[in-house]
Amino acid sequence: MRLNQLPADLGGGSSPGGGQPDLASSPAEKKAAANTLHNEIEPHTTTAGAWADDETSAVVKAFDAKDGHGWVTSSAVSKAHKTWSEQVQNLVNQLSGDESALRNNNTLMTGTDVGVGAGVRKVSVLDTYSPPPEH
Repeated sequence: MRLNQLPADLGGGSSPGGGQPDLASSPAEKKAAANTLHNEIEPHTTTAGAWADDETSAVVKAFDAKDGHGWVTSSAVSKAHKTWSEQVQNLVNQLSGDESALRNNNTLMTGTDVGVGAGVRKVSVLDTYSPPPEH
């Protein structure tokens, strides 16, 4: 006997490992997720990432050299803000990549399904076979 999942009465599902039986998503769900990434999450992430730009610039300017001697704080805040901006851009790029993957996955899976279907249903010599007449 082999046990691949918990019994149903102990929280197991019908799929191996007790996972969710409906993990696959439809093309419409993938499109909706990609649209949400594009129309809401990416722009809001960019906006949130730029939120402190003005305040950070004011701090850098306030602590910058006025008489030839500036505070180390000015360059440290400037460097931290540069790193922050790069990280925000990396996150936006990742979100954009996820959006693209969701959109391309629909195309790839549909193409694969059509290709497999065409290959499976090729004409076979057995299709022309007819049994001999009975005597």
